[in-house]
Amino acid sequence: MKAALHVEWTKLRTVAGTAWLVAAVVLLTSALGVAASAACAGTGCGDPTKTSLTGIAFGQAVVAVLAVLAVSGEYGTGMIRVTFAALPRRSAVLAAKGAVVGAVVLVAGAAAVLVSVSVGRGVSSEVSALSSADVRAAVGSVLYLVLVGLLSLGVATVVRDAAAAVGVVLGLLYLFPIVAAVVSDPDWFRRLQRISPMTAGLAVQATTNVDRLPISPWAGLGVLGLWAAGALLAGGVALRLRDA
Repeated sequence: MKAALHVEWTKLRTVAGTAWLVAAVVLLTSALGVAASAACAGTGCGDPTKTSLTGIAFGQAVVAVLAVLAVSGEYGTGMIRVTFAALPRRSAVLAAKGAVVGAVVLVAGAAAVLVSVSVGRGVSSEVSALSSADVRAAVGSVLYLVLVGLLSLGVATVVRDAAAAVGVVLGLLYLFPIVAAVVSDPDWFRRLQRISPMTAGLAVQATTNVDRLPISPWAGLGVLGLWAAGALLAGGVALRLRDA
């Protein structure tokens, strides 16, 4: 496993696009969060912390691309055959990819959330001390991005093609809320919100009116965790059953 981690870290950090994608995660997430906080600075925000974390919903798309390319890039070039020849245990390779991608997204997400919350609260004139709910929203947002990265990694392992994998991930994240919005039955609307990886996962950002949410904050993040675990499990099975 140590060798697999070293290999995957070397591959990820030496790819030219990785640094740009990590920078995009930080800049896009924090910039949109600060802009959202500034937009409601004069009128007041119902949930200032959640508003400052608005950029997470958009930065996740860059995270998805970063995680997908960690797998599909090797299949596109044929390098995956070299990887499996050097590291025959395919489950260890997938675990190492998940650990490396998760660590990179964790660092980028933490930086983006730190800037978003600190600058966003200052822009919106929110100077009160951080509450436990605020801390939960910030930490949960970082974990949300990590889980999106792992979900994307699992999907890419199954699909292999970069464009198709990104399309599947973005469809799972963004289409669920759209489908739920056109459902007229309130019970089904609530059910769809509870199983939607994005809607349920982002419930962790709420710091006010938590009792009105379709699912509790940590349970919602758990739903996204189940989606990520399912995708990684499917990816592991696909690696064992298919040729490189």
